[in-house]
Amino acid sequence: MINREQNPDFLNSFLDYSLTILNKSPTSIKEYNYDISNFLKYVKASNSIKKCDNFKEVDISNFSISDLNLISLEDIHAYLAYLTTHNNSKPATRARKVASIRVFFNYLYKKEKIISNNPALDLETPKIGKRIPKYLSLEDSKKLLDTAKEDTKDRNSARDYCIITLFLNCGMRLSELVNINIKDIDFNDCKLNVIGKGNKERTIYLNNACLKAINGYLAIRPREGIAYNSRDALFLSERKERISNRTVQIIVKKELLKAGLDTKKYSVHKLRHTAATLMYQYGNVDIRALQELLGHESISTTEIYTHVDNKQIRAAVENNPLANI
Repeated sequence: MINREQNPDFLNSFLDYSLTILNKSPTSIKEYNYDISNFLKYVKASNSIKKCDNFKEVDISNFSISDLNLISLEDIHAYLAYLTTHNNSKPATRARKVASIRVFFNYLYKKEKIISNNPALDLETPKIGKRIPKYLSLEDSKKLLDTAKEDTKDRNSARDYCIITLFLNCGMRLSELVNINIKDIDFNDCKLNVIGKGNKERTIYLNNACLKAINGYLAIRPREGIAYNSRDALFLSERKERISNRTVQIIVKKELLKAGLDTKKYSVHKLRHTAATLMYQYGNVDIRALQELLGHESISTTEIYTHVDNKQIRAAVENNPLANI
């Protein structure tokens, strides 16, 4: 929850613009608020005669337009350097903050026209080395599913098995899974609609395993006493409310532990990586189709999955028509 009273008016205006015009998701709005407010707090603390040990406690509600106009590119670089040296901030984290700062100042300069120059105009994004994603092998994926399916003593076993099944078969994001409504599922066409990043809607197709798991859970899903704002939700918590991100993370960790898999190595997001990798390795799927399936805005994000299958690379070399000359 964002405490708007702690923000200066121009920051709240930026958040409103991002939500209504840029159509950013509530999660992105929270990230924008966190990134920008912390940056402004750092700037204010740095310029204060009375230095503050913890700049996150600084009050920025009275941060003025005049203060904004004094911010320079050097101030932004100093903030990023602080995050690197004091918070051990990773390049990917700094890249996100750079993106937030850049869109924020672009809004102030071009849309609101309340600053005379854009200090983030020449701000560069930290270089991020591409890493091969961690994922479960086919054998471990089957082991995880089998373990979740066999635990019939837990009254939530059908729900938890369904969650694991959807993650491993569909490659959906955590936020997409928790926000599934029953009415989003088309059982005749074997598909469901989800809202992904940037509030973009996309279709996810359901195979037999997914449909069986969903129907198995719906057969025992509570019908009475459901919270009013959660009646449409597919997945419910013990309190009969829409399941939360944190609860799903706990469920996945529990099932990984039961299957004897390393919870430090694998997580909810790694299940998404697993689904994508298995589809690429065994499904003979085109990279563009995989991009659409995963809801990636850029093909470069999807390309990380083309580097994980050494068998395909070896086969491509061996099948070169010049291989046996």
